Amino acid sequence: MDKDKVLPESSKKDMILIPSLALNLLLLYPLFVGCKKWELLSWSRRAAAEAEAVASVSCSGHGRAYLDGLPVDRMPVCECNSCFGGPNCSEVIAGCPADVDSGDPLFLEPFWMQRAASSAVLIAGWHRMSYSFNDNSSISQELEKHIRKVHAIAKNAVTGRFIVFGAGSTQLLNAAVHALSMDNPSPPSAVVASVPFYPKLKVSYKQQTDFFSSMGYKFYGDASMSKNPSDVSMNAIEFVTSPNNPDGKLRKKVLRGESVRAIHDHAYYWPHFTGIPTPADEDIMIFTLSKLTGHAGTRFGWAVIKDEAVYRRMLTYSDESCYGVSRDTQVRALKLLKVVLEGEGRELFTFGYKTMKDRWEKLSHALSFSKRFSIQDIAPVYCSFFQGIRDPSPAFAWFKCEGEEDKDCYTVLRDAGIIGRRGTLFGAESCYVRLSLVTRQDDFELLLRRINKLVAEKGGFFMVK
Repeated sequence: MDKDKVLPESSKKDMILIPSLALNLLLLYPLFVGCKKWELLSWSRRAAAEAEAVASVSCSGHGRAYLDGLPVDRMPVCECNSCFGGPNCSEVIAGCPADVDSGDPLFLEPFWMQRAASSAVLIAGWHRMSYSFNDNSSISQELEKHIRKVHAIAKNAVTGRFIVFGAGSTQLLNAAVHALSMDNPSPPSAVVASVPFYPKLKVSYKQQTDFFSSMGYKFYGDASMSKNPSDVSMNAIEFVTSPNNPDGKLRKKVLRGESVRAIHDHAYYWPHFTGIPTPADEDIMIFTLSKLTGHAGTRFGWAVIKDEAVYRRMLTYSDESCYGVSRDTQVRALKLLKVVLEGEGRELFTFGYKTMKDRWEKLSHALSFSKRFSIQDIAPVYCSFFQGIRDPSPAFAWFKCEGEEDKDCYTVLRDAGIIGRRGTLFGAESCYVRLSLVTRQDDFELLLRRINKLVAEKGGFFMVK
């Protein structure tokens, strides 16, 4: 352009206007895209509103309303805790027994109520519709990575090996027995456990053997009944539950021999239930989300396995029986473990430990006034997670009626308004009853009142307040 040529005034305005329009478009573009994104994400708003509406239903602190509950007049209603009723669970049911039979780990409900936002999961209708992940497996690699992180901070297991998912620990126990029994050239393998043992072991394998006409394994009972536990010649699979259900003891396998294999059930080997002296490092270790976070209904567990052949057999068992664990279950488990990892696990484990320790101390104190009734003795142990000696905080009380006149301890407690689980179901004597301490606070407080009354009337001289 000629330096001496002067542009018309209109051309000058056009030159100013063009860059101005471009700048405005550049500034408005993110807002436009943002609006479109918000429009695309608006599907989540309705789902969130529904969840908030249900969560806001008042149940007097003695119940909950749920999204999948039966509505009345299209409105969510309260599902009341034991011994409470009425539209908002404010009515106490007179004469209601303290039902502490179940191992439902509901003591962690308050922890998750306080973390409703961080633990919430919103699942789209199109989420993971395929049978498998992109790598053609049924296992979320991200979830597996978080499981290893949780074990690392809890210091309760060595995880530098294979991991298999299952629908809770029950499926994994079955898968492990199936995998190990395949090595036996002369079936059936003898499945054993030391008394007292979790009754599901006996029931599960007896029923499974009968139902499937399986000749691969058979439940033989008490491992300690072997004539020579240090040198067992028969093919045996020993269940080692540590901490044990029902007495909370840390256990090791009893049987020894080249033909003996062990499955270690570490469902309760977490810092809120027991001290963690050292990381577990066995051939097959089974864990479950229900005892870690309290989410029993999510039905998720995992096995840590050393041997690749056993790992592949267990993986095949899981895939063939139910094509792996639900993808929706896995995404919820992942979200929960992310919350657990906040603060290096200290928030969850401290809350759980303090709650269980407080319950154990109150029950122990109440029974200290009695000579007719007792619970197991558990010594304080060092915990690598809390870095010090910690007091007992077991999931269950192994209650014993000491008197000759109280041999049927279950009936003694039932007559006192307490429902536990018979000791005979654990392979023990009838003078024992398991009392669950992982219940809701309402249930524990009712149990304590009934124990106080029982001790005052039959086993001691003072009423504990």
